[in-house]
Amino acid sequence: MQKRIINQAIKLKEFDLLLIYCSFYLAAVVIAGGLKYLIAYLQTVIGQRALTEMRKDLYRHLLTLPLSFFRKTQPGMVVQSFASELATAGDFVGMAVAIPLISALSLIAFTAYLLWLNPLLAIVSFSIYPFLLFVLPALQRRANIENKKRVDVSRDFSGKIAEAVSGIHEIQGNAAHHIESRKFDSLADKLQKIRITWNLYRQGIKVSSNFFANISPFIIFLLGGYLAIKGQLELGALVAFLSAQEKLFDPWRELIDFYQSYQEASVSYQRTMQYFDVTPEFAIEPENRQPYQLQGSIEVKNLSFTTDEGVPLLSDANLTLEAGEQIALIGFSGSGKSTLANCIAQLIKYTGGHVLIDNRQVVNLTKRDIAWNIGLVSQTPFIFDGTIEENLIYGCVSKMGADDGGVSHPLPDLDRMIETIQQTGLFPDVLRFGLNSMLDYKEHAKLVPNLIRIRKKLGRRLSVPLAEHLEFFDKEKYQDYSTVAKNLTFGSASQLEFKEKNLSNNEYFFKFLEDTDLMHPLMILGSRLCKQAVDILAGLPPSEMFFEQSPLSPDELEPYKILAEQLKKSEWRQLSLDGRQRLLELALRFIPGEHKMIELPDGLKRQILKARTRFREKISIDFPGAFSFYRKSDYLFSHSILNNLFFGKIKTAVPEIQDTINEQIIQLLIEEDLLETILRIGMQFQVGTRGDRLSGGQRQKLAIARAFLKNPKILIMDEATSALDNRSQARIQHVLDTQWKSHTSLVAVVHRLDIIKGYDKIGVMKSGKIEEMGSYEELMAKKGLLHELVTGRK
Repeated sequence: MQKRIINQAIKLKEFDLLLIYCSFYLAAVVIAGGLKYLIAYLQTVIGQRALTEMRKDLYRHLLTLPLSFFRKTQPGMVVQSFASELATAGDFVGMAVAIPLISALSLIAFTAYLLWLNPLLAIVSFSIYPFLLFVLPALQRRANIENKKRVDVSRDFSGKIAEAVSGIHEIQGNAAHHIESRKFDSLADKLQKIRITWNLYRQGIKVSSNFFANISPFIIFLLGGYLAIKGQLELGALVAFLSAQEKLFDPWRELIDFYQSYQEASVSYQRTMQYFDVTPEFAIEPENRQPYQLQGSIEVKNLSFTTDEGVPLLSDANLTLEAGEQIALIGFSGSGKSTLANCIAQLIKYTGGHVLIDNRQVVNLTKRDIAWNIGLVSQTPFIFDGTIEENLIYGCVSKMGADDGGVSHPLPDLDRMIETIQQTGLFPDVLRFGLNSMLDYKEHAKLVPNLIRIRKKLGRRLSVPLAEHLEFFDKEKYQDYSTVAKNLTFGSASQLEFKEKNLSNNEYFFKFLEDTDLMHPLMILGSRLCKQAVDILAGLPPSEMFFEQSPLSPDELEPYKILAEQLKKSEWRQLSLDGRQRLLELALRFIPGEHKMIELPDGLKRQILKARTRFREKISIDFPGAFSFYRKSDYLFSHSILNNLFFGKIKTAVPEIQDTINEQIIQLLIEEDLLETILRIGMQFQVGTRGDRLSGGQRQKLAIARAFLKNPKILIMDEATSALDNRSQARIQHVLDTQWKSHTSLVAVVHRLDIIKGYDKIGVMKSGKIEEMGSYEELMAKKGLLHELVTGRK
């Protein structure tokens, strides 16, 4: 079209012909653009589908790898492989069909077109490409070497970050910031040098390609111009040749980019596959059969285990356990107790001897068989991000296969889950989580009448016996155990600017205080608090203990010292805006019942009560919905269930008072048939990453409950109660001694010797061997190792 436009339409001054040819040209451009977008769409879809399938397959494989692999592998390295290294391979797969095919066809088409336009000019312009075919592979080989280094160091780099995040408690506890920074800096510098070299080689490929591509127009201008001057080449043909030759470079550049992508993807993919090329130790699913339903007898014969580094952890260990019997494994640290338990649980593959469950070799059982028959609680249990309920039923869900929707194995109902959390002592925690939850209006509106009823009953039951310890919300009374701000607004703000912490710099609230003549007395109150707090606290250590009876926090003392000095020389009106806001903030935070350094005048209390009614009326008109006000007949969806039920403040921190309140709340929940509902809400508590929103004891209780709920034939507990207090340990041991006796075979690694008397057998381990085996009475009578451990003397 370019040739025709110049040689025919323009040269002959045919405007109609110009419009026709330009229309053809435009149509070609539009069609080409649309086809390129279609190709890009197909590349993206194919590439992302391939990447997703690679990630899914590799993740499934990852979950089956031996524990020894994970002991040697940093989590950051695994994340790096999944997130970035496989992405390169996925992008290449998307390009793998379209780019070479289309680019090759384009090259052939443009080459044929150039040869048709002028064979001599075409051959001369093609003469530079052999040089490219020599230079580019040489540069790419160097780039590949640097890319392999980049992949390896990037893994170390990611691993170091993951290690620092996981070990942040140790780093901060030992003030080891400089040590970790030095390690990281060294890796970062190393990665920087490698990436610079790698990118320079990559850019060298592009620069070389562009250089040779730009030399080609020079040759065409020189030779083509000479031919045109001599009349051997039409001007339109020269323009068309230049245009086609320029477009010839597009498929060539895409082929070069494709070649680079192939090399980078090849390096990343091979490195990733080599790293994860580890054979699983055990089969996952049974073939052509249902999982075995074992009875729980265990026999260990001449068992030994040696690490990959050649360290023996077990040597000729032997024990026999009938179905339903309980054995406690005890011994000094490093004696092999946990290793033996892990061999029985199929967590590690023993290197010698036998472990038999119902006369079936553990190494020959599948992971599904193990999931069906064994429950495991480790010393440091892992809690998954999600709800308490999801973590609780995790073991039950794991019994199902990949294609089992739970029809033949229904999940435990709420009653069974409640029974389990009661056994482990998690019941009060789940109930508290439920009571501290906020309800959703649409989802829980039907609960409101029952909760309001409980609120009224609770107030009647507690108001007389605990009158001196409690303060219920009453719109006609000043609340001594609430802040001045809460007394004034007497509600909960739903808009950020009206939150209590923002009231001191809220212009609307400022104006309200001035209109109600409250500004002056509150500023006087703030001034008194400031002076008194500074006088009392200025010379004391910055400990929270000394600041309990003050509205100030330790880190605020210095600014208020400056303010107190200014107040000695001038009154509050002469302070800066910031100073006035600080004084107002102090006054609004003041809680007369807790902050004993000064008293709140009765006249100011009456003034605040009078302003309370006016504030409610005014804010409801000016900012509808900005506040949910405290009314005995209204439920506050912006507050927790507990706050709505109690509807007041506890004056003292006496544990017995809280216990009495809790007992009454539970009793009323039972009477209103709401206890299970609150527990179900509590089950939806989000535990956070690794359960970091739970205490160590709560995590351990949840892990034990998870194993109990599974109701396995064999229960393995590896120091499972080590993070619990004595009372909680005694509770769980009582459950094991009563409800699990004769029902489930128990293998318990025990660190407390005062709880082993009730076990059927005790295995005393030393240096990887079971040196003594028998009942508590038998072994104590022998005066051997157990006697030595219990009494501390030989």
